[in-house]
Amino acid sequence: MTNPQPECLSWRCSGCPAKNLGYLRLMASVPLSVVIITFNEEANIGRCLAALGDVADEVLVVDSFSTDGTVAICQKHGARVVQNAFAGYVEQKNFATDQARFDHVLQLDADEVLTDELRQSIREAKNNWQHAAYSLARLTNYCGSWVRHGGWYPDRKLRLYDRRLGRWQGLLLHERYAVQPGQTTGQLRGDALHYSYHSIAQHVSQLNKFTSITAQELALRGKSNVTLFHLLLKPLWKFWHGYVFRLGFLDGFAGLSIAAISAWGVFLKFAKLKTRTQDAPTV
Repeated sequence: MTNPQPECLSWRCSGCPAKNLGYLRLMASVPLSVVIITFNEEANIGRCLAALGDVADEVLVVDSFSTDGTVAICQKHGARVVQNAFAGYVEQKNFATDQARFDHVLQLDADEVLTDELRQSIREAKNNWQHAAYSLARLTNYCGSWVRHGGWYPDRKLRLYDRRLGRWQGLLLHERYAVQPGQTTGQLRGDALHYSYHSIAQHVSQLNKFTSITAQELALRGKSNVTLFHLLLKPLWKFWHGYVFRLGFLDGFAGLSIAAISAWGVFLKFAKLKTRTQDAPTV
């Protein structure tokens, strides 16, 4: 009877049945590129970069030729800055992902901040990567108040991903990261603090911009029929759904403001689509 051979734990040993196991034992955590796209974000970017801690093996900022102090702040924090003209959110985020040094990417917005719990969860994912992508929850600060209702929380987004297994998709505004068919996704613990609007005026101004883009996006998708259902009932439902069914009233004045302005946004989107259709030149 022959004695059993001791198990080889060297991943260099070709043909060894323990090759993969040995490799996993010796392998360090996956290197991670943190990628951020910016334009005139001097009010936010420093706070975002300072909160990264030790999770980033590279910090890459793709800037759209900011005219404020954004680039200087990024360089002060040791980030690598690449300039690229903005052609759309999907295009810019895919460009930024492609520019990263590492295949594993954490994509953040300049107004987002990692919490301690989320940083720890990212470290654990790096040490035991199991999915094509991971989602994180966002806790939004609206005019100085943290919003936990009205459909604004947890607001999960796929942000930590292996770029070889997915791609940013969408048209003009509503971009999302999509993994390849058959791939799995996981969830990170902890929140990213999202510092959204510091004033009602900023929210309304941004809403006017985004509803114009959304109306254009709807037109590109072939949507043109706008009725009273879209102009009246859908805005009313938007308010009722967010403020009552999603408990927006529990967030006080912030919840009321969000519900009312969001409803107004639905009206603006369809009103702009209707006038865009009416104003379109005939052939």
